[in-house]
Amino acid sequence: MKKIYILLSIFALATLQAQENKFNLLIGTYTNKCESKGIYVFEFDSNTGDFNFKNATENIVNPSYFTVSNDNRFVYSVNENGPKSTISAFKFDSKTGKLDFINSQDSKGADPCYIINDDKNVIVANYSGGNISIFGKNSDGSLTETKQVVQHSGKGINAKRQESPHVHTVYFTSDKKYILANDLGTDKVYVYQYNLNSSNEILKLKSSFSVKPGSGPRHLTFSKDGKFVYVLQELDGTLTTFSYFNGILKKVSETSIVAKDFKGDIGSADIHISPDGKFIYATNRGTANDISIYKILKSGKLEFVERTSTLGKGPRNFAIDPTGNFLLVAHQYTNDIVIFKRDKVTGSLADTHKRIALCSPVCLAFRKN
Repeated sequence: MKKIYILLSIFALATLQAQENKFNLLIGTYTNKCESKGIYVFEFDSNTGDFNFKNATENIVNPSYFTVSNDNRFVYSVNENGPKSTISAFKFDSKTGKLDFINSQDSKGADPCYIINDDKNVIVANYSGGNISIFGKNSDGSLTETKQVVQHSGKGINAKRQESPHVHTVYFTSDKKYILANDLGTDKVYVYQYNLNSSNEILKLKSSFSVKPGSGPRHLTFSKDGKFVYVLQELDGTLTTFSYFNGILKKVSETSIVAKDFKGDIGSADIHISPDGKFIYATNRGTANDISIYKILKSGKLEFVERTSTLGKGPRNFAIDPTGNFLLVAHQYTNDIVIFKRDKVTGSLADTHKRIALCSPVCLAFRKN
């Protein structure tokens, strides 16, 4: 009897450990270029890199970026559709992967491209609109009407890409007291004081910081300790390190994710730090289609490790699974997600030869199963 109890205990423990290594992988897509249902949910095994389809939305227009609520119960997505763009709310069942549409609101700015949320608000960067929209949350997860719209102004030196403001990212600081906003059109990083419970002035401008003219700041990320901010610039491949304290940015160093002998088109895209905080990764689209890897030093500065092909075209977004074992790259133009095995010691990537085939995948996020 005792032996049976021990065997059952071992089996239960093994089952629990197996489940702990499985995550929901949510994938946002463009739906106007090929056949896509919108947002897809797969189960991903972080031990093996295997995956299984769970569920998908129906008839959702261009959910090219999304965010999941802290309690894992709701998903909020942009619906990138020019001047007709909207923001949508979904109820999310993490066990089945089912997404049920709740409601949508006008984005109040053309072509929303980034979205974040907390317990009170949903905050959106509208690229073509050059502004930031803030929506409240109702108790059922639905979106309220717009609580505030913050309009940027100005332009940059690149006449084709910087003819007007283009807000590309909104991002909570680690202390949640501020929100940073990258504006590709004006070559600035804006710092907004975040007034969580305000009804009409949620964001109040504190300051702004200029980057290299014509560089076009796109995405950013914070170091694990919140002391450094890494800003990736789309138009010239610059990667700038800033120190951060209480809403103040100070430039620490600068590098480029572009190879010295590269002569093609540049299109820096996404940037993330490994779960252990030791490495930073950044993708470059254009004609490079590669990902650069850097070791993060104690000073916050970066040490180049290697640059490797993403094995597809248009590596727009990527994600590292919560265990740090795998890095997945979504390719907008070759309609697939390439799964790489991560070396946790060196940070380098190896092709697993595993692929998720989907129409125009452009946003990836891991959440609890």
